[in-house]
Formats: sequence, C-alpha cells, structure tokens
Amino acid sequence: MITHIQGKLTEKNPTHVVIDCNGVGYMLHISLHTYSQLPNNDNLKLFTHLQVKEDSHTLYGFSSVAERDIFRLLISVSGIGSSIARTMLSSLTPKQVREGIANNDVALIQSIKGIGTKTAQRVIIDLKDKILKIYDIDEVSIPRGNTSKDEALSALEVLGFVKKQAERVVEKIMISHPEADVETIIKQALKNL
Repeated sequence: MITHIQGKLTEKNPTHVVIDCNGVGYMLHISLHTYSQLPNNDNLKLFTHLQVKEDSHTLYGFSSVAERDIFRLLISVSGIGSSIARTMLSSLTPKQVREGIANNDVALIQSIKGIGTKTAQRVIIDLKDKILKIYDIDEVSIPRGNTSKDEALSALEVLGFVKKQAERVVEKIMISHPEADVETIIKQALKNL
C-alpha cells in the first residue's frame, strides 16, 4: 500500500494535486482542508489512502496522518463513501469532525451535504469510541490565498453539485463577501447547497 508521496508539486487545485515523483505524476484527490495546508514551495509530502474498486484505483492525499485516520474511520461507516468523507473534511477541519463526533453533535455532522439524520447518528454511534482513542489533533490556522470564483465553482462541480445551482449560491456569496478566498467561498456554498 502507498502510505505517502513526496515530490515536486506540479498541479494544484482545490480538489486535487499532481505530485511528480522521479518522473511519474501521481494525482491525489484532496479535501479543502488539505488544500489550505499546501505549502507554496515545490516540494510536497502528502499522506495517502489508496482506494481500490473494481473499475478504478483512486489516491487520496492528506496533509496529516490525523486527517487520513479520520477519513479512514469515516469511510468505514455504512452509508459514508469516500466522496462524502472528502466533502465532510472540506466543510470541517479534522478537529471539528473529531469533536463533533466525540460530543454527539448530530446537527454538525448532519450539516454536511449528503448526510441525513440517521446517517449522522450512525457516524456518531460507530465512531465515538474510536475517535476518542485517536491522538489529539492540533488546531490549524488556515492561510488566505488569492483564488478565483471559477476555482470554487470547479471544486463544487467535482464534489457533485449541479453547476447552475452552485453558480447562484457562489454569486450570492461573492456579493456579500467580495474578497473571500476559494476555501471560504466553497465552505459557505457547502452550507447553502
């Protein structure tokens, strides 16, 4: 199994990155949390999870082992696939996910697109004991960058939202917060879609 990839960052998007390792480019799907943690220099190391399906092999990249562990716990719950787990880690930080589960915060978990009340309750029931055993996740500061509305719309499309609906929501966000970065736009859009 591939546990991490380290190399030159050749492509950076809110939903995926490409890392060149000795001439081989690896595409890794990432969350917005990981995107916010990416350094500005060329050298990058991401911890990975390889998902093998009948018709695809998909690599997911994470800025920390703690985020990868939470992703793995989330996809172990019935009804939570890799797409919903990535959406959850895009809407909330790993620490917020961990604390939401540990504190039985059904409303927080349910606020993620694709998770209803029963699934939120199942996540908490299945993972509460496991989450409490994971080491503490340090709170992270989110750097602000200059990104465009188009990147936010592209990321929302990749996460499974209808383009026209996403455009309407993003337009409203841009009117109320004209200087918002791509991460803020996407987080606000996820709350409103």
